[in-house]
Amino acid sequence: MEETLKESAPERSLNFLEEIVEADLASGKHKSILTRFPPEPNGYLHIGHAKSICLNFGLAKKYGGNTNLRFDDTNPTKEDVEYVDSIKEDVKWLGFNWAKELYASDYFEQLYVWAQELIRKGLAYVDNQTQEEIRLNRGTVNKAGINSPYRDRSPQENLDLFSEMRMGKYPDGEMVLRAKIDMSHPNMLMRDPILYRIIHAHHHRTADRWCIYPMYDYAHGQSDSLEGITHSICTLEFDVHRTLYDWFIEKLEIFPSKQFEFARLNLTYTVMSKRKLLELVKNGYVTGWDDPRMPTICGLRRRGYTPESIRMFADKVGVAKRDNIIDLSLLEWCVREDLNRRSNRYMVVLDPVKLVITNYPQEESELFTPALNPENTDAGNRSVPFSNELYIERDDFMEDPPKKYFRLRPGGEVRLKYSYIIKCEEVIKNSQGEITEIRCTYDPSSRPGTGEWRSVKGTIHWVSASHATEIDVNLFDRLFTNPEMDNLEEGKEYIDYLNPDSLKVVKGYAERALSSDNSGIAVQFERLGYFIKDTDSLDSKAVYNRTVGLKSTW
Repeated sequence: MEETLKESAPERSLNFLEEIVEADLASGKHKSILTRFPPEPNGYLHIGHAKSICLNFGLAKKYGGNTNLRFDDTNPTKEDVEYVDSIKEDVKWLGFNWAKELYASDYFEQLYVWAQELIRKGLAYVDNQTQEEIRLNRGTVNKAGINSPYRDRSPQENLDLFSEMRMGKYPDGEMVLRAKIDMSHPNMLMRDPILYRIIHAHHHRTADRWCIYPMYDYAHGQSDSLEGITHSICTLEFDVHRTLYDWFIEKLEIFPSKQFEFARLNLTYTVMSKRKLLELVKNGYVTGWDDPRMPTICGLRRRGYTPESIRMFADKVGVAKRDNIIDLSLLEWCVREDLNRRSNRYMVVLDPVKLVITNYPQEESELFTPALNPENTDAGNRSVPFSNELYIERDDFMEDPPKKYFRLRPGGEVRLKYSYIIKCEEVIKNSQGEITEIRCTYDPSSRPGTGEWRSVKGTIHWVSASHATEIDVNLFDRLFTNPEMDNLEEGKEYIDYLNPDSLKVVKGYAERALSSDNSGIAVQFERLGYFIKDTDSLDSKAVYNRTVGLKSTW
């Protein structure tokens, strides 16, 4: 399937990262390329991470290189092995394999040694100021910062204090190690950034061996250098961090990894902040990280998205240098395109009304054998029972329809998909005026394959009432009502835009062949959309999640 998609895709021009890689290889700057995907294990990956995964792994694969999976595990208070395991599962599910599984904690000793080297060179010092004092003394974009009163400590005093920090002599927040750069630098990140802070917490890999932990800006570039990463690809918000990244490499005289930035993925009707996603989970707005309404990879997987559809989406979004917002409809279009080629088809009625065929023998039934997937002739056929009592969708009948309404109406005809033409003869209602039964007659000569074909304008789906399987169906919609969740009204919080109708649960009736579907991917409920069997399903009743509807708005 992947080869088919590649063959049908038109040739595209190189993106700016591919141009850089090709130039580096052509000039001999690098004999091969090595990229990395460096998530912090403090939450589950989302669709934005999926784009970065596809980019890093895809770029390396295209040019015969490799990609490391490196966990940025430098904050033990927020990280957990649960997140490590979920990240590895997500990367594999997307179809990628890493060259090495590494952790920033693998380099804690080397990072400590390099910090000592910076101290000896007079490029780092221990600061006893509080976090608030450091923040206030950093200045503003238009105002230079103020030097710390501890900035001119001797290298030996700083070495001694740093050693005592490591030994656990001081409590959290008592002091930090800072780089000595320039408190008037126009880039605020260069104003004596913090390299180490004290955290007395259990680490998921190093246990209690450390109580000082490097900051991201200090650990990241040096980890790249230790691994020999040729192209360190980050999202655009790290553009201002590149100067500091290069400063550490220059001062430590280590392998010159190079950082490049691309635009992060922003989706309509979606939040990408791990903090906000964690709040949604902890506060019960969703059922968990894998709630199908979440933009997490595990949530998308549970909703029925395929790895192929997400890789297709990442490719269509492309690689840009400027931030923009991508319409969620594009992601839905990609999964619809992928599933259309591969999904088996079944008829399911979600809002049933009984239809009785009065001139069809009550005790008899017959089988129709439509294709499982018209797009894949190798999929074979399925057996669909037909009887005199059926369920149809309530909105496929209207007593007083408007013009150009081609479904069932009093006195009107439609074809029951794959089977006969029927005519509405009578409508039965209860005391509240609700339709409880539609009585029809059928034309026996209209059976497909009889040689007496006649055409009617409307075709509707159905299931045999006596042969149907009852299922529960989760109808998911967008989690938020605001298309631009990074652009909220003044005084509003993201929680204020939660969609109260993001989940509706209905009972449906499915043709019995659905129960034995073992394809492992979402199926198409004909005329309704794509649905996948949920992990909450029981032997007594299956639960299906709507992946996406059939109609595209993109």
